[in-house]
Amino acid sequence: MISLLLTLKRLIHGLWYAFKMKNFQALFVLVLVILLSGTIFFVTQENLTVIDALYFCIVTLSTVGHPAFIPQTEMGKVFTMAFIVVGTGLFIGLMGHIAYALIKQRGDE
Repeated sequence: MISLLLTLKRLIHGLWYAFKMKNFQALFVLVLVILLSGTIFFVTQENLTVIDALYFCIVTLSTVGHPAFIPQTEMGKVFTMAFIVVGTGLFIGLMGHIAYALIKQRGDE
């Protein structure tokens, strides 16, 4: 339990460090916009609940995938393809900045 708390503390400090970088702030806002737009789209076009749509967006962008949901409409399939291409790069860039901040912050201690 102590190691979990120490890891969580390190992650929070790394995020605090990352938020000081302008590139991270821009990526963070872009990822939020992508998640919001994807959630709104899947709620309106694919009739998912807000939680299910947000869950689908996050597992898609994190490259985990969602085996139980496949878009049913043609527009949903086209949007999902564009969503994956644009969003995955942004999400991976965001994770890279968090990793950099964790490494850099550890070096500054």
